[in-house]
Order: sequence, then structure tokens, then C-alpha cells
Amino acid sequence: MSDRSKKIFFALTIIVPFLAYCFYYYGMMIKNAPYRFSDFDSMSIQFGPVDSLINKYDSKTGDYQYVNKQDSLVKMHLRLTSDDLLYLHHKAADLGFWDFPVKELADSTKGKNRSIRYIIEFRYKKKSKRVVYDSGYVGDVRLIDANKNLIKEIEQSLYAAEERLKK
Repeated sequence: MSDRSKKIFFALTIIVPFLAYCFYYYGMMIKNAPYRFSDFDSMSIQFGPVDSLINKYDSKTGDYQYVNKQDSLVKMHLRLTSDDLLYLHHKAADLGFWDFPVKELADSTKGKNRSIRYIIEFRYKKKSKRVVYDSGYVGDVRLIDANKNLIKEIEQSLYAAEERLKK
């Protein structure tokens, strides 16, 4: 066998099947991804003291209410753009939101619990992910940081949308 025919034989028996398998395998993984933005329906967040979650936002209805610095309740209709929602979807995926435990609650046996509760929900056509997180949660530091980062990103997106609305 010549040197050229050995290279062709090697490519046909090893490289081509490997590449075909990679395209098939990863194509199926991407196609069957559990949380795709193309299936995205809406996102909502509620937060406040454990007994009253007065601060709320729902991207489906656009209803947004929060308590401002003067302790008065502000209600408005606020829509996040598709780019904002795509950014939040990707941020949630980057932070591993789909792998968060469903309940991350603070220990209520330690006297008066003054933690802030956050309920974050991403809804898709076939699935949804809802996480209840207390700011006094004691657990893995990386998980706590990921929750705080996601909450910060959502709040920044809402603030930016509110600023766009005012202009």
C-alpha cells in the first residue's frame, strides 16, 4: 500500500465515523435541551419578607410592583424586551439555575427569621423551574453566590427597563 492510500484508508475508517458520530450525538443533545429559549414562555420573580412577598414582576403580564425607598407601593406595567429575556435566560443557564434545589430555605428554628425570600420562576412550553431562596440560607457558598448573582441580574434588567420607560 502506498503512503497516500494508507492516509485515505485511515481517514475513511477512523476520522469520518468519529465526526459523523459527533455531529449526531451533539446535534441530538442540542435539539433535546431541556430549557431552550425558543420554548421560553415567561419569567417571574417575587421577593420580600417571608410573610409578605410584596415585590413582584411577571414578564407574561408585565405587572410590576415594588416598595420604593419612601415605603410606598409602586405599581406599573413594565415589559422586558426579548433581548432582556434572552440575556436573563442565558445568565440563568450560565449560573446553573436549572440544577438549583427547589427549596433553599433559611433555618426557621433560630428565633425570629428576618431573611428576605425570593421566588424565581422560568416557564417554558413544556417545563418550568421554580426556586424558593431565602437570603438567610446556609449551604454551599457557590450556590448562594449563584442565587445572589441571578437576583442581581434580574433586578438590574428591571431597573434598566424602568429607566427606558421613563425616557
